[in-house]
Amino acid sequence: MHRPWQIGLVFVACLAVVLAALGWTSHQVLRLDRQATQEETVRLALWRMESALVSVVAQEATRPYFEYTAFYSPDRSYARMYNNNEVGKGELFVPSPILVETSPYIRLHFQFGPDGALTSPQAPAEAPGKRAPLLAYATRDQIETAAARLVQLKPLVDLKKLAAELPGPAERPLPAPAPTMGANWNNDAQNPAFQQQDQGNQLEQQGTIAQRQNQRNIKEYQARAQAYQQMAANTLTNPFTNIDNNAGINRFVALADVREGVMKAVWLDGELVLARRVSVGGREYVQGAWLDWPAIRQWLLESVKDLVPQADLVPVRPDTPADRSGWRSSDISSLMGREGYMEEPGRLLATLPARLVPGAVAPESEEGLSPLRLSLIVAWACVVLAGVAVAVLLWGTVALSERRAAFVSAVTHELRTPLTTFRMYSEMLAGGMVTEEAKRLRYLDTLRRESERLVHLVENVLSYARLERGRARGRTETVGLADLVGRIGPRLAERAGQAGFEFVTENGADATVRADPSAVEQILFNLVDNACKYAAGAADKRLHLVSEAAGGRALLKVCDHGPGISARDARRLFRPFSKSARDAANSAPGVGLGLALSRRLARDMGGDLTLIPRPGDGACFALSLPQG
Repeated sequence: MHRPWQIGLVFVACLAVVLAALGWTSHQVLRLDRQATQEETVRLALWRMESALVSVVAQEATRPYFEYTAFYSPDRSYARMYNNNEVGKGELFVPSPILVETSPYIRLHFQFGPDGALTSPQAPAEAPGKRAPLLAYATRDQIETAAARLVQLKPLVDLKKLAAELPGPAERPLPAPAPTMGANWNNDAQNPAFQQQDQGNQLEQQGTIAQRQNQRNIKEYQARAQAYQQMAANTLTNPFTNIDNNAGINRFVALADVREGVMKAVWLDGELVLARRVSVGGREYVQGAWLDWPAIRQWLLESVKDLVPQADLVPVRPDTPADRSGWRSSDISSLMGREGYMEEPGRLLATLPARLVPGAVAPESEEGLSPLRLSLIVAWACVVLAGVAVAVLLWGTVALSERRAAFVSAVTHELRTPLTTFRMYSEMLAGGMVTEEAKRLRYLDTLRRESERLVHLVENVLSYARLERGRARGRTETVGLADLVGRIGPRLAERAGQAGFEFVTENGADATVRADPSAVEQILFNLVDNACKYAAGAADKRLHLVSEAAGGRALLKVCDHGPGISARDARRLFRPFSKSARDAANSAPGVGLGLALSRRLARDMGGDLTLIPRPGDGACFALSLPQG
């Protein structure tokens, strides 16, 4: 049989393996949960950035190609837009919305013509036909700033390189509407729009008032141009429709071959541009906007600062691979030392060629526990409870096994002595070896005592076995305490007399109790038998049975004047099978079951059996019973 410490060591090792596996699993699950939470936060940050960029990119992507000239004629918007050599008399020109629109994220709008010339609608040389002075729509400072930026942009943008990065114009021709002009719109004197523009010429030096007035005029021109475009679209659906000859639309429809490519953001020598390729009548243009990357970067990072406070946006150029190897040294050095720099690969934006490096994600403030963490806590609690339960069960099993082994050893030793006596004396008597009558009677009395000892031992074991199986030993009844003591007193006195003790009864209570008389007799007999064995060497050979009543309880005390019970022995006094073979050999006969059985019988009746400390004055046990 394995020693208890070996079994305990194996259990601790198994429990350590289980806890280590559960701890590793919990760590991995929490790590994946944090990663999933961080990934969700990063996706939310990307979504915010994309939503913010839509307002900028979508406006440029849907801008008509003819708005990249400072002034354009609604008559020829989708036809001979760039054929300015055919400016007709009284032809209407409206300013491009780019002149009056301002954006903190766009530095300059530009256009490359078929001849490779770089121009900007924000820095035109002269208004067509001198119908709309430029200063009526933009301040001198704005024009000068745009002209300076145009000069700055020229060496930065390589037309061939830029065109190679952009997708070709769409294969499907765009609708080519052109406004149908009425007779009244060909006469400057009757045209209210030209009258307002003439007023703008007169208010050229009046600054803000003229600008606001002309901005309202532009809105009116754009509304009318939209109506013209719808009418022209209807005309293109049915090319045989006759239109007012004064409009001249039929001679422009044949040239209305316009294809616009998709806007794409491209990095050119460290500058970010949003550009497209446009084909008008077979002639190709490149149009776009020079974006202010530092302002856009700061704007986007501020919008997600609550989610990713340590994030950064890094440019992704055409030669940049998926990892960080293609980043510029200045980009990498700006992120050095940040938490998560070497671990987090970053995420690409769909709108701009930039990568979000989230850094350390701001922790979420959650109220209460998440379902995953709650599940882990429950799992840990279950494992710990299971471990404790197994430990208790294992400890109880080992302890019971130890006690049963000790019991078997003690019973074997306890049975050997009377059986040896039985065999020896019975052989002597049967063989006629004992001839003296007195000696023969003494041998027979010894056999009787040994038989009673065996009967008492077997009775205790059987009684304890019945209690372990949950079977009631007998029925309780209401009986007087004095009558109960008088009924069982003679047997107790006989056992005390056999050991040379004087049995003294002290009845100090006149009460009734509810108890099983046979169980009470067995308990008191065990107490008297123990006193006779363990106090045999006492000078005072008296055994006391004292009856008392107090607090609704009746007490029966059995006291002796022997050596008493030490504190060490008192801790395991009521444990069953607590005496080993060595203890049985070195002490009074017995298997260590009497007191445990007596306490179980007392509690089965609603009472209890306790040890009353009496240092240096023997042992005293008190049996308490409920009063009837």
